[in-house]
Amino acid sequence: MREVLESLVSGEIGVQEAESRLAGYATTDAGRFDAARETRRGIPEAILAEGKTPAETAELARTAVETAGRAVVTRIEPGVAESVAETVIAAVPDAEIEHDDRTRTFVARAPEFDRPTLDARVSVVTGGTSDAPVAGEAAVIAREIGAEVEVIEDVGVASLVRIVDQIDRVRGAAAVIVAAGREGALPTVVAGLVDAPVIALPVSTGYGVGGDGEAALHGALQSCTVVSAVNVDAGFVAGAQAGLIARGVGAARERNGEETGTEAGDENEPSDR
Repeated sequence: MREVLESLVSGEIGVQEAESRLAGYATTDAGRFDAARETRRGIPEAILAEGKTPAETAELARTAVETAGRAVVTRIEPGVAESVAETVIAAVPDAEIEHDDRTRTFVARAPEFDRPTLDARVSVVTGGTSDAPVAGEAAVIAREIGAEVEVIEDVGVASLVRIVDQIDRVRGAAAVIVAAGREGALPTVVAGLVDAPVIALPVSTGYGVGGDGEAALHGALQSCTVVSAVNVDAGFVAGAQAGLIARGVGAARERNGEETGTEAGDENEPSDR
């Protein structure tokens, strides 16, 4: 506490950063930003742009960069993203900005922010090209948690040869996110072919009865293989869950590597188990 107060008095940090360090969150006119979430949960606090004004989104994003070193915004429209980028750059001139129109994600990082890296991969698999926006949101979140992410697109069950041809790319992942709309059969198929945890991400693509993602969600819940399911279009949740699994796998590999190197009594790198 004393260090924080001394930094505040000397001008090294501002009031919001001091508050976030002491209380764990920063209070703004747009709401409270949970600056300690990543330390507490291993998941970055995300700012949902839907339902917020551009000014509110920008204020929270600026606060996130200033207090946590990074802002992650989801469901953001292009025009809003431009406004948010201007606000962030005005406050942190050298901030790194990444915006993707299709996934509607926006990430800003302060120059000193050190993004975590994990010795673990997350595979994101989509049934069709229409599932890409939601799957892409999941990929961004898993990547920001530190996982290596590989996206494998358009391997739906209408032609099983597509997923069979790509299954070797999926195997070896710490966690697999499978995004699919329509009847949502792809997560079940993938889960029957790999030994990693599979997270079904139902997508509201398709039409007719259950075309809003309801059929895909029910299919995941009724799967005859072992899958976990998140809500319809819940890309952030799927990415966060996969990222947490990857963290556990990466930590286990690191511990195993240290122990193996010690027990072996040599300086060779341990083999990846």
